[in-house]
Amino acid sequence: MLLTKYTHACIRLEKEGRVLVIDPGTFSETDRALAGADAILITHEHADHIDQAAVLGALAASPALAIHAPAGVARTLREAAPQSAGQVHDASAGETFAVAGFNVLGVGGQHAVIHPSIPVVANVGFVVDGAVYHPGDSLIVPAGVQVDTLLVPVHAPWSKVAEVVDFVVSVRARRAFQIHDALLNQAGLSFTESHIGRIGAEHGTEFRHLAPGESVEL
Repeated sequence: MLLTKYTHACIRLEKEGRVLVIDPGTFSETDRALAGADAILITHEHADHIDQAAVLGALAASPALAIHAPAGVARTLREAAPQSAGQVHDASAGETFAVAGFNVLGVGGQHAVIHPSIPVVANVGFVVDGAVYHPGDSLIVPAGVQVDTLLVPVHAPWSKVAEVVDFVVSVRARRAFQIHDALLNQAGLSFTESHIGRIGAEHGTEFRHLAPGESVEL
């Protein structure tokens, strides 16, 4: 499997000529990420995880494209593109499904709390092929799954470094790469990643930074 990281939270996975994209948001290079996509997974409704215009454009361009997203997001997409409604599917925590040659498990179900005054929205993380875990905006440890590759939300208004490090330690993946990093400058990113890399290594997780557009074979 080939993994390509785009700016912020967007990940592209390629296997045997099929393409699965997770969270093509407004901070990301969605035109490149979505080129030739067979399926899209969306963890939640926030714009940094779904560029609705780009997703609807991809949907209109490909009658074979499948989208899986939390029910509220899926409903919004079906209403915006009724002619493509059959291509958009609800995703929920605990659900397993196959799409574009990939096997997917839904994890979690709830976005992390940003502030008590801000309503909590649905968030479904995805474990792909039992190996790659994209948690969206949550730090939920998947139960009963030995994750090989963890995508770590290194910074968000709802998190702090200690929580992120504890998440990495708890998942105990063999390797980890950063996501959700667009709001940090280079100094802040280096500071946060140094803690993740050092403490993660003590618990068996090798952390590596990926630049936007960089790919790695899994």
